[in-house]
Amino acid sequence: MPSYDTLNYPYASQRMAAVARNGMVATSQPLAAQAGLDILKKGGNAIDAAIATAACLTVVEPTSNGIGGDAFAIVWTKGELHGLNASGPAPQGLTIDAVKQLGHEAMPKFGLVPVTVPGAPGAWAALSKRFGKLPLSEVLAPAIEYAENGYPVSPILGKYWSRATRIFKDLFKGKEFENWFNTFAPEGRAPEIGEIWRSPDHAATLREIAETNGESFYRGKLAEKIDGFSREHGGFLRKEDLAAYQPEWVTPISVNYRGYDVWEIPPNGQGLVALMALNTLKGFEFGEKDSVETYHKQIEAMKLAFADGKKYITQRDKMSVQVEQLLSEEYGAERRGLLGDAALAPEPGTPPKGGTVYLATADGEGNMVSFIQSNYMGFGSGIVIPGTGIALQNRGHDFSLDPDHENRLEPGKKTYHTIIPGFLTKDGQPVGPFGVMGGYMQPQGHVQVIMNTVDFHLNPQAALDAPRWQWIEGKTIEVERTLPPHIAEALVRKGHDIKVAVDSGGFGRGQIIWRDPETGVLIGGTEPRTDGAVAVW
Repeated sequence: MPSYDTLNYPYASQRMAAVARNGMVATSQPLAAQAGLDILKKGGNAIDAAIATAACLTVVEPTSNGIGGDAFAIVWTKGELHGLNASGPAPQGLTIDAVKQLGHEAMPKFGLVPVTVPGAPGAWAALSKRFGKLPLSEVLAPAIEYAENGYPVSPILGKYWSRATRIFKDLFKGKEFENWFNTFAPEGRAPEIGEIWRSPDHAATLREIAETNGESFYRGKLAEKIDGFSREHGGFLRKEDLAAYQPEWVTPISVNYRGYDVWEIPPNGQGLVALMALNTLKGFEFGEKDSVETYHKQIEAMKLAFADGKKYITQRDKMSVQVEQLLSEEYGAERRGLLGDAALAPEPGTPPKGGTVYLATADGEGNMVSFIQSNYMGFGSGIVIPGTGIALQNRGHDFSLDPDHENRLEPGKKTYHTIIPGFLTKDGQPVGPFGVMGGYMQPQGHVQVIMNTVDFHLNPQAALDAPRWQWIEGKTIEVERTLPPHIAEALVRKGHDIKVAVDSGGFGRGQIIWRDPETGVLIGGTEPRTDGAVAVW
């Protein structure tokens, strides 16, 4: 476990880090965190707890994820690290020509066109089958109960639910969107904060997934319902696409940063962006956190990493460059050499040839899970399959319709994916899971959290409480109001276009759990920018 010196750190006072030994679940919604902890107390392990929490989040935080979304996981168990890519590909009938024939010059954000094969239910089943101790029916029981009997809407959840409903009333006019309103705004409005919300259809679907170990979603009754609705309303997703789907076990990728190995899921995920930035930054020494040079170099390295990521990242076997090339010492040094005293307009380099929820769980046996799940852009596509509560994702929006682009749309291909779980190890032993959700903020959040931990010795809660920044485009940087004003002013003098955000909701929502290798004690932090909670045992 990293050493911490945070008593005098000005942002550490918002909330104290949580400490426990037998188990810990950290996520963005207290009911989901408690559901995961209940599974641990019933004899489940960290993997069971992660599945329970993830399924529960589709009910108690539908503004960020759903049954029809994707998921990624990094699992530490029995001395090994395992990666799971449960993102889904484009349907076989979804082609560039087909989309353009519908009158689109770019992939639309909403509706049935950008819907890709959902991977989340497959992730739950795959994790349960390989590593779980309890049957999936028991693990999904808390989520089913909350969907069936209801729960009071929490403050941040209520805020985003209300905002989405107002926006969707203007956007969603077709018949294909009617069931979104029937499900999430049945009285013509979003549920208010503290109001009880129920979704019996959601409960029935979760029960069907639990009883069939996910089979019904891909090769059964639920698949038939998805197929039928998609055909009826001109969508591309078919039961054959669902039947062909299997989550993919992958080997996580990493860079060594000051003696720690930082792990991410390989492309099609954007975790590579975080690793490229850290690979650039590790050549510098950072004396203090709140200095203009620290922020300037972080921002510049992040911009260059994103320039490369947006150019090269797509499904891994369709990338024109290899991950190893982008993470090489040679390329890291080359990109580091571009970082000067003034803000850059980022451009991709040439490497040497060669809407989301996050949760972290840990148990007393040493198992740890970093898990992320999303529908994208909040509620996703705006499509809810009638009678199921299944809100479908819109990941296909990230495909390019340019046939020469690396991430061009192709049938059966996985797009550039924003959701990324992280994991930290040292000398081959686990430190623990971490993540910061929130679209393109995610790799930026990963870099900031890791540097807060490794370079500046902040405990998990302080690392999450600290002010954040995010690169938007060009030289535009958005910062939180808690960023020291003198830092913002100094960044402006270096050529950065600094925008102070009114709302901190766009700066990601993170969770961290670290384990002390000698005592087994767990220390966790949760996001102050949402309804976050750490449940401990």
